[in-house]
Amino acid sequence: MSPIEAAVVWLNDPLNWTNPGGVLDRIVEHLSISAAAVALGCLVAWPIGLWLGHTGRGGGLVVLIANVTLAVPTLALLTILPLTVLGFGRPSVVVALAVFAVPPLLANAYTGVRQADPEARDAARGMGFSGWQLLRRVELPLAVPYLAAGFRTAAVQVVATAALASFVNGGGLGQIIRAGFGLDIAAGQGQILAGGLLVAGLAILVELLLAQVERVVTPRPLRATRRRANRRAADAVAGT
Repeated sequence: MSPIEAAVVWLNDPLNWTNPGGVLDRIVEHLSISAAAVALGCLVAWPIGLWLGHTGRGGGLVVLIANVTLAVPTLALLTILPLTVLGFGRPSVVVALAVFAVPPLLANAYTGVRQADPEARDAARGMGFSGWQLLRRVELPLAVPYLAAGFRTAAVQVVATAALASFVNGGGLGQIIRAGFGLDIAAGQGQILAGGLLVAGLAILVELLLAQVERVVTPRPLRATRRRANRRAADAVAGT
């Protein structure tokens, strides 16, 4: 039996889905880990990105933070963090994945505020808005499409990477792949491939859903402008 045939057989077995620790349980674990990591990344990256974008300073700092966090391998963090007070399990996984989520969240938050209409800023200042009021009532609403784009990128990356959580007993769909490697190659090849397909399918599903959310929150006249700005943000994160 080929690996593809074995994977189809494994996925078509209802017990592999409904048993304790089966696919349904692992999907819930995978999504909960990913959601916690992206939420933590947002709590860290968005305030920094929005404030630096508002002040107009710190563009180099944004690139530096993004490049540093991208340079740290997630697997290395998953190896190191369990040796700290976080221990083995979900806390260390969530922190490691949150670090991985920071670059797109930070870069898009900064870019979103910097791309706010200068005339809207001037009008708000002419009305006597303070710096905080300008950020909260003018710049932040205009930056929402960029925040959504960064959230989408971070979420898809985290969902795709969260399979590594199984290395530190963190749960998720990676447990299915890891269990397959625990079998001999003939017996486990279908389970390994099935686990990989489940991770890829879940990442694609998240991408499609969040793409629709991003489209909804982006006004039609801003869509082309936002796409160009996203490309500039991606270049900045890559250090080009």
